[in-house]
Amino acid sequence: MMIIPIQGKCKYRISLDPTTWIFDDRKLDLTTYFTEEKVADDGMGDYIKSTSKHWSRELMEGAKTQEELEKPARKFKKQELLTGTFGIALEPFLKNAEADKDAEAVVFADKDGGEHRFPINEAYSLLFQFSRDGKPLGEEGPAFLIFPDGSNMESPIKGIRSITFI
Repeated sequence: MMIIPIQGKCKYRISLDPTTWIFDDRKLDLTTYFTEEKVADDGMGDYIKSTSKHWSRELMEGAKTQEELEKPARKFKKQELLTGTFGIALEPFLKNAEADKDAEAVVFADKDGGEHRFPINEAYSLLFQFSRDGKPLGEEGPAFLIFPDGSNMESPIKGIRSITFI
């Protein structure tokens, strides 16, 4: 198990554990993430659609408990987790660390001692890959750094060991 610290010129030092992200609802399926069309989040529209769907289902089928509704989805999700390739956006973690006003960039250090520097705003858009084919990344991991457009998906920056605001 490898923990990735966020440190340097930031208000809060945070430790990231990539092994727990498989249970995070924010995880991204990297097999489809870069090929699917991105749709702007319309919270109210989604709520209305969801409510309408629920109302129609209850009229046609009768009321069901939440557990009954989730049973088939759970089985599918388990299979998806055992075979999927997943990542997670870095933005919430970097924002929670709260960069100091004089911080200029974020440096990602890898297992070979290499450093990969990005301006803070650009770093917010980066992704971490944390699993491949349903398994943790092992010796090459614990996380791979992926560009927001997926251009380095075939040859990501491997073995990220720390994140430092400078």
